[in-house]
Amino acid sequence: MSQLDPHAPLDAVRDVPAPATSAYAAPVHQLRVLIDTRNLVLLTVGMVIGSGIFLVPGLVLRQTGNVVWLAALVWLIGGALSVLGALSYAELGALKPNAGGLYVYIRDIFGERIAFLFGWSMFFIIGSGSIATLSVAFATYAGELLALSAWAMKAVAVLLIFVVTAVNVVGTRSTLGFQRFTTWSKLVGLFALAALLLVRGHAGSASALATTNFGLRSSFSGLALALVSALWAYEGWQWVLFSASEVVRPQTTLPRGLLYATLLLVVVYLITNAAYFMALGPGGLSSSTRVAADALNSVGLPLLAKCVAALIMVSIASAANATLMTTSRVYYAMACDGLFFRSLSRLSAANSVPTLAIIASACWAAALALTGTFQQLLSWVVTIGWAFYALGAACVFGYRRRDPGGYRPYHVPGYPWTTSLFILGAVGVVVAAALREPRAAMMGVGFTVVGVGVDAVRRRWAHPTRN
Repeated sequence: MSQLDPHAPLDAVRDVPAPATSAYAAPVHQLRVLIDTRNLVLLTVGMVIGSGIFLVPGLVLRQTGNVVWLAALVWLIGGALSVLGALSYAELGALKPNAGGLYVYIRDIFGERIAFLFGWSMFFIIGSGSIATLSVAFATYAGELLALSAWAMKAVAVLLIFVVTAVNVVGTRSTLGFQRFTTWSKLVGLFALAALLLVRGHAGSASALATTNFGLRSSFSGLALALVSALWAYEGWQWVLFSASEVVRPQTTLPRGLLYATLLLVVVYLITNAAYFMALGPGGLSSSTRVAADALNSVGLPLLAKCVAALIMVSIASAANATLMTTSRVYYAMACDGLFFRSLSRLSAANSVPTLAIIASACWAAALALTGTFQQLLSWVVTIGWAFYALGAACVFGYRRRDPGGYRPYHVPGYPWTTSLFILGAVGVVVAAALREPRAAMMGVGFTVVGVGVDAVRRRWAHPTRN
């Protein structure tokens, strides 16, 4: 694999060619390499921390039967699973720092059909549906600060999509600048919130803990559902690899950045959950659906409780910006391979970003936000998404088996157990999600079957003389 010149100007550094293990050449069009370790960490953290940490803690505690240590264990397991996945994906990213990330790995190991289904799901459900959800959540919290009608809230949701689209179209530098500002803002806000609650909260004090349930009353299904809920809050670290071709010195930056980001997420989530517990106690936390605001009200800071909506809006904007940037690279990579509309492989002459891929994704996300169909689509996300995440991790075995003596700039520590545990965990998440929402799982399978049909039509159209 060719190495990047550390002394070359960042704007001059381009995609790293695919290694010999792939039949696909690097795209003719080139993305600018601008993502260093700091930007990678902030991009990952900003994408993961959306609205989940403000909503999920009470649900996790409730699903574990209000068993405090068990809820904390669920958050630790979710973090550990994310770290195992990050270590495994880091080997893939260092080996194949190509635009598209997971799409490229699946394409190389499992073939074009499965890779197309992944891209199909990303565009119509997982990626665009996530942006739609974030935009609607943004509008909902804006409605807490201003009196907004139903149509005005839809307009605000579309406005957020328009703003992050404009930021992305201007160029990668503007996207990363926006990401740095919003991610630092939310981290400072979360740590300040946690500090206030830990200092002023007494509901989780020693006297309150004396009446807290520390027994094991939760069923296995409850634990599984709690883990699914926690992993929803951790969702998104995998997507930073979609922009792997834009990472400076990916052989070292990707492993470090992914590890630093996932460990930081675990720390942030554990500290924030402890702060919520101190302010609300087990009963108040498990019954709350607006955890941060309720926690501030409980410690006598109602004025600051209103500011939480603004903090959540900044957090959501950060996640939407990063999600749009990274997912658009999947459609760009597919278009370069001829698996998607060729026009989506075009880069703007001025800034070298896939403008049409960004706009197409944003338009579909806006349509989902306006119609509300994302609510149905997102019930499929966990089942479909984590099935592909398991396949992606399995590519570590595929590449090693295909080229056992090949050059690897980074080896996942603890191989094969690290990767195997992540795959088992991902499969468990898919099974738990399917048992929780069997109808949604069946709809997800049905959507995949439709994708198989679309792929068959695409192949016949691309090769009309092939039987």
